[in-house]
Amino acid sequence: MGMMKTEASLDDKAIVAAAEMALSDIAAIRGEVSKVIFGQESVVENTILAVLSGGHALLVGVPGLAKTRLVTTLGEVLGLAANRIQFTPDLMPSDILGSEVMDQDDSGRRSFRFVKGPVFAQLLMADEINRASPRTQSALLQSMQEYHITIAGQRYDLPAPFHVLATQNPLEQEGTYPLPEAQLDRFLLQVDVHYPELAAERQILLETTGLGQTRPEAIIDAQRLIEIQTLVRQMPVSDTVVDAILALVRSARPGQGNASTDKNVAWGPGPRAGQAMMLCARARALYEGRLAPSLDDIFALAEPILQHRMALTFAARAEGMSVRDVIAGLVKQAKG
Repeated sequence: MGMMKTEASLDDKAIVAAAEMALSDIAAIRGEVSKVIFGQESVVENTILAVLSGGHALLVGVPGLAKTRLVTTLGEVLGLAANRIQFTPDLMPSDILGSEVMDQDDSGRRSFRFVKGPVFAQLLMADEINRASPRTQSALLQSMQEYHITIAGQRYDLPAPFHVLATQNPLEQEGTYPLPEAQLDRFLLQVDVHYPELAAERQILLETTGLGQTRPEAIIDAQRLIEIQTLVRQMPVSDTVVDAILALVRSARPGQGNASTDKNVAWGPGPRAGQAMMLCARARALYEGRLAPSLDDIFALAEPILQHRMALTFAARAEGMSVRDVIAGLVKQAKG
């Protein structure tokens, strides 16, 4: 028994040492991103959390709020090979995944060769994902879930790590195809991008309209990112935090004994919400400079993790309620 305890404590020490290294790397990443993206702290935080947790994020906001700039900046700071696809109604699955072309050699023999599409990147920016047809959306979303694609019976693995940061414009309804609920669930977080604060907007005006613009530098590379993602999964989570995650996620489902949820929520989050919360709470602890997740992490992550995984009843919508109002009420109850 003594041996086992010693080994466990050595493992714990190794995790603590690795976590402390990760803390300094993440602090440096934060600092480098803030040189280019002004304000929007929660947007930057939640987007980085999605990547540190090994998942995908959906950024929702009106045009011109630096969503694309944030993604390209992250690609540079994290040392990832990045591609961007502008989604349009006539975009086809092959435009994303790639297609087979016919080659002819000197002797006249013909053969097919697969030309990889832009999905073969470590960080993929899917701009205005709701503008593409469901067929094209599902091609991307399947690759997000499976981490490989199949063309003409041949499997092609996507690069590691593989992250999709998709943007969506909440205003335009005409000519758009809203993502189905099951596909929204593929996104670890939904990040709402709001207008900047006055001080941040002043900084944007001064910094971005001159001749020289700051270029971010790579702080880590893809291999180091994978190490941090592995560490996030090894971080211990206390029973108190696990219980809080379960209680919060379950309270958002109708039929589980929560009166306001039963009244206002048509359908609630599935187990993926709890999985996302477990991963992101650990990543948030590191992001905030701590070695273990706390209840505050759970409450802070409730909105970005739950809001795209539940829907209100018609009556609740008619009363002008939003999903965010319901989540805020559940968090308030959880805090007691």
